[in-house]
Amino acid sequence: MSICVHHDMTAPLQHYFIYTGHNSYLTGNQLSSDSSEVPIIKALERGVRGIELDIWPNNSKDGIHVLHGRTLTTPVTLHKCLKSIKEHAFVKSPYPVIITLEDHLTPTLQAKVAEMVTSTFGDMLYYPKESDKDALPSPDALKHQIILSTKPPKEYLQSKNAGKEHASVDKDSSSDELEDRRSNSDQDDDYDRRCSVSDRYCANEVSTSTRPTQQLSDLLGGYYEDEDIEDEKYEHKTHLEYKHLIAIHASKPKNGTRKALRDEHRKAKRLSLSEQALQRAANLYALDIVRFTQKYILRVFPKGTRVTSTNFRPLTAWMHGAQMVAFNMQGYGRSLWMMHGMFRSNGACGYVRKPDFLLKTGPNGEVFDPKATLPVKKTLKVKVYMGDGWRLDFSQTHFDAFSPPDFYTKIYMAGVPADVAKKRTKVIGDDWTPVWNEEFTFPLRVPELALLEIVVQEYDVDKDDFAGQACLPVSELRPGIRVVPLHNKKGEKFKSVKLLMRFLFV
Repeated sequence: MSICVHHDMTAPLQHYFIYTGHNSYLTGNQLSSDSSEVPIIKALERGVRGIELDIWPNNSKDGIHVLHGRTLTTPVTLHKCLKSIKEHAFVKSPYPVIITLEDHLTPTLQAKVAEMVTSTFGDMLYYPKESDKDALPSPDALKHQIILSTKPPKEYLQSKNAGKEHASVDKDSSSDELEDRRSNSDQDDDYDRRCSVSDRYCANEVSTSTRPTQQLSDLLGGYYEDEDIEDEKYEHKTHLEYKHLIAIHASKPKNGTRKALRDEHRKAKRLSLSEQALQRAANLYALDIVRFTQKYILRVFPKGTRVTSTNFRPLTAWMHGAQMVAFNMQGYGRSLWMMHGMFRSNGACGYVRKPDFLLKTGPNGEVFDPKATLPVKKTLKVKVYMGDGWRLDFSQTHFDAFSPPDFYTKIYMAGVPADVAKKRTKVIGDDWTPVWNEEFTFPLRVPELALLEIVVQEYDVDKDDFAGQACLPVSELRPGIRVVPLHNKKGEKFKSVKLLMRFLFV
């Protein structure tokens, strides 16, 4: 894989997949974990370019905290988060960082945010230009700049009115989740089963989520209540400085997802949908999503029931052109490994140019149809020769107390539904350096979006043990015999564990 940026970085921002975090300040679960600047720093150092902050008044209403509202998560100050972003934004990549704000503030505190943002970032802060109405600037033009994205204050206040009318739906939902539930009521699949936090967190989530909403509200007191904001909102004029700092105006599908996707006169450049709303839209009007994402930014966030900070499969969003697939970066699991894999592309700079077929429009307005039956474009042959390094990175009794490990390798192909496949090698018993010499063939219809997932496990009668994983974008694979380093569950590279493999396109 290339370690250099090699995609064209001069196209408008909406022509790229953007490495994006969800509730970027949380250290663990969505209900009771700590908020901190540390996860933000880790995400930026990994190359994440989209950071989400939920901003709320502090207890005395004279300062600003970042936390997951109406939950038991502890706060962190906005100042700490902004300072950390400034210091670490461009350690991994020079391309712009987009801060998406979930704003729950009074106009007075919005003015304070404007002052904090301008004083913290200085010349790094991007001020929107008149020309941005037609097309957003390119990642190349925005190097080393910080971009703010949120709903304009007027729209935010209007949506809060609507939110109060529907408060009985779910008093503990965030504004993202509440508005999305009003536009979508479909049932959904829970893709990931792994807990991304400790057993203590999981126990907290079960007990907290089963409490009546009124008890949660009583526990939280006035800390997260919106009534004080509602009382003040018409007594203040929105601070112009705050409004003028918003470079990417955001909106929610208040009158239905399809209408929002088809709105040709929309002022907002970014629309947010939950994973359920996206899946429903993909089933009913996929072409509208593809057309929308050619001009505007679509952000997709995890459903509210993912309290253990799991994630959803990102491929549906990507194959419809969604640029900002917002993930909980503090967990682990196959979905997050796919996200890591996609953004190893293009020198791991956090921006991956979308395939041409997602950007093109035919003479009669035709766009890519994710449901269309496509011919095989190329075939990838993957040979797994051998593995090594476990004896150096693991204790002699880690996998088996009395004998050497019994390793086998699973190979997954993730991508459009027609390209999805799963293969596995035989088990090599009692060997720290297994030799498999097995080859597998994967016909690909859309290789541009395909991800090769490699998972090594140690066979056990009761439950197989994890021994390493790697996820590689097929578009970046170089033909030939390659050494593939493996990573732990969190995506951190092992010091010594690797596979010897061969990739061949036919």
